[in-house]
Amino acid sequence: MLEQILLFFISVVANIFSAFAGGGAGLIQLPVLIFLGLPFSLALATHKIATVALGIGATIRILKEGHTSWRLNLFMLLTGIPGVVLGAIFIVGINDKAAQMSLGVLTLGLGFYSIFKPALGMDNTPKNRHGMGLILGGLGLSVVGFANGALSAGTGLFATMWLVKWFGLNYKQAVAHTLIAVGLFWNASGAITMGIIAHIHWAWLPTLIMGSLLGGFLGAHMAISMGSKWIKRAYEVVTIVVGFKLLIG
Repeated sequence: MLEQILLFFISVVANIFSAFAGGGAGLIQLPVLIFLGLPFSLALATHKIATVALGIGATIRILKEGHTSWRLNLFMLLTGIPGVVLGAIFIVGINDKAAQMSLGVLTLGLGFYSIFKPALGMDNTPKNRHGMGLILGGLGLSVVGFANGALSAGTGLFATMWLVKWFGLNYKQAVAHTLIAVGLFWNASGAITMGIIAHIHWAWLPTLIMGSLLGGFLGAHMAISMGSKWIKRAYEVVTIVVGFKLLIG
């Protein structure tokens, strides 16, 4: 019972931060599962399934606002999901240490880049929605999708930044799109793939799912209520913390 209470509390906290900042649930939840005795591949597969509930909880809250573009969400699904599936297949049986270190450096870079660009993500300035800009944007989402399927440790943060930098969304809009496309649909694709090719620790899933559902809803509510300025600050904090955590293991 104590173990289940601990898992629920950690899941709620991790997913509140993730839904508010646009990624990073794996920073807390995945290491805890490993610390409690699960091998990496088993912890990753279990975490992957639980994070689908984050997307569900966040999407329920976001849909009440109606501020997302379903055209952009669909584009994120079509370009990102193939990468997610390939990444999930690739990571099984692979030593992930080098990839984890590289991801840590890149994640740190995201945080510091946002800090040194004060105006970044403050306003909605649509761009790269046609022709070559759209093609390159889709390729970028495919790469992020691959990382999401393979590591699931803060990769939603990359999707959020890509939407801000490449497509010109503000942080509030970017987080909303990330929570729907990545949190729900990308994670569901990765969860299904991992469920087929890897083992799941089913005994912990109900607790993790309930925590993810509640945390996702609360985090999305905070993001909607507080706006881009506070989301930007949360994003910068989470990316730097996630980056250092990935580097030190």
